[in-house]
Amino acid sequence: MAEPILTSGKPIPSPSRTTPPDEHHHRGTHPILWIILLVIVVAPIAAFKLLPKKTPPRRVPLTTISTTNVAKGNIDVTQWALGTVTPIYTAMVSPRVDGQLIKVDYTEGQIVKTNDLLAEIDPAPYKALEEQAEGQLARDKALLEGAKVDLGRYQDAYTKKAIPKQQVDDEMALVHQDEGTVKFDEGQLATAKVQLAYCYIYAPIAGRTGLRMVDPGNVVHAANTNALVVITQLQPITVIFSPTEDILPAVQKQLNEGHEMTVEAWDHDQKQKLATGKFLTTDAQIDTGTGTIRMKAIFENKDMALFANQFVNVRLILETLTNVTLVPTETIQRNPQEAFVYTVNSQTVNVTNEAGNVTTTNQTSVKMHPITTGISEGDVTSIEGIAPGTTIAADNFNKLSDGTKVNVRQGGGAGRSKDGDSGNRKRHSDKTGTQDNPS
Repeated sequence: MAEPILTSGKPIPSPSRTTPPDEHHHRGTHPILWIILLVIVVAPIAAFKLLPKKTPPRRVPLTTISTTNVAKGNIDVTQWALGTVTPIYTAMVSPRVDGQLIKVDYTEGQIVKTNDLLAEIDPAPYKALEEQAEGQLARDKALLEGAKVDLGRYQDAYTKKAIPKQQVDDEMALVHQDEGTVKFDEGQLATAKVQLAYCYIYAPIAGRTGLRMVDPGNVVHAANTNALVVITQLQPITVIFSPTEDILPAVQKQLNEGHEMTVEAWDHDQKQKLATGKFLTTDAQIDTGTGTIRMKAIFENKDMALFANQFVNVRLILETLTNVTLVPTETIQRNPQEAFVYTVNSQTVNVTNEAGNVTTTNQTSVKMHPITTGISEGDVTSIEGIAPGTTIAADNFNKLSDGTKVNVRQGGGAGRSKDGDSGNRKRHSDKTGTQDNPS
């Protein structure tokens, strides 16, 4: 290869090693174009793939509820109070003579009748006193008869003028003296017989005997205050209770109209009714310290369910309201403005599905219905402002609001009832100072 010609001391490049400008530019820009094209095509696809998929809205499940019906029925206006079972009679049987107790003829807790033999005190000393009194009476009667015979003789002699009048008078005085002595002896004999009778102790009333106080063999005295046995009458028996004075006008109204009021005795939990009786009377004064008045009811107590000094919850039934609107108490809800119930309403609506088809279905929802409450106790309340037979919600109130769509539980449930199922309810009135669960 020929050497390049040097000009001005600088080498001149060989023409065969020179790269054309267009070719060099073409080789440098070709990959960049492909990259740009690749980004333009791939980026939208990748972005579409990476975007979150839109999920269809999840269908919220309906609230399932039980229902009940508003009913017509009777409800009693009653008053609760705490009472004490009080026997009509209580007898503390004590000895009336001194002596040794030789026999006890009753068992502890025995039901005895009037004049049943309870115990015996040694009667021997009192039999001796009776015989002594009988002997003294016989002697003095004989003296009286002799004095009367003498008086007759003196009276005959006086008619014949054989003796003075003073002698007849003296004999008559002696007869009167002997008559007094016989009378005294008769009293002594009667006393001895009474003392002897007191040796046999009988039940003064019918009732239940308590625990034995004295055992046989002990010497008892009439002066002792301790009783041999206590007898408590249980049939009939009374209950004294003290409601508030606010109930007095209603009670007096019933008494003035001659209505007999029923009284029920319940246990301390108000779960079991012990006995049913009738109202007897009220006290004459109101207790100013407590604002209550004592009242008394009487019970036959045939099954001995009531026991002396037992504490019971008393329910006095003042009157019965008939043909009133009733609902279960638990169905009544309250807000700051009013009391209300949730009525259950069903209506037919048209629903369009995803395919665009229109179907007809039944849709059930609840609606707040304001009411006015009246007599209430426990599970039933009388109300106004709603028609009998209306279907209302009976549970799941914390999930309900006005217009909530619901699913009605089939086959019953809590609070479910039928029309007229309430029957004759015994309830109390909020208007008369009612005490809930006094126990």
